[in-house]
Amino acid sequence: MGAVATGVTSWAIASHPMTATAPESKAVHGHQAQEAAALLQAGKLQVQYRDFVGATRTFRRVLELDPRNKVAWYDLGVIAQQEGRAGSAHQAYDEALKIDPKYAPALYNKAVLVKPHDPGQAVGLLHRAIAATPGAATAHLQLGLILAQKDRDDEAEKEFGRAVAADPSLHSAVPERFRDKVSPPPTSSQAGATR
Repeated sequence: MGAVATGVTSWAIASHPMTATAPESKAVHGHQAQEAAALLQAGKLQVQYRDFVGATRTFRRVLELDPRNKVAWYDLGVIAQQEGRAGSAHQAYDEALKIDPKYAPALYNKAVLVKPHDPGQAVGLLHRAIAATPGAATAHLQLGLILAQKDRDDEAEKEFGRAVAADPSLHSAVPERFRDKVSPPPTSSQAGATR
């Protein structure tokens, strides 16, 4: 079963801005760098329109121009994960992480990918993603879910609290037994009403 690209289960391609990015490799210059950046954005649009075959071809072309483009590797992983090709997704995330071991989107999606069969590895990956991006609400949520499954409720509650503090919309994704303990912070209108 492939992961669905939502804010909770996948960091997703949409988390990358739709602006031109610099080439990942210093060996890529001039026209080649411009072409790689333009192709990367074109591939993201193809994904947006669910043209996964075309996007895969486009991201592979980016990698021909710039083999060290972690975003293209990551995007190939997202497509493979959405299509249920876990092995290909795993390989693509590993390639992105060889280039940048602190690349939070690849760490997060790889954690989601390995979570069902290796929750211990998923915990380690999520800790690394959080260290790279402390406000990564969905990483805190996923870590909380794994800790709750392991009956490490105190730690899980802290992670759920961090997730909801960073993104109150995740409150409904917190398991019911923890929801009252990790209420979202009051909005400014609610805070003013209690004074």
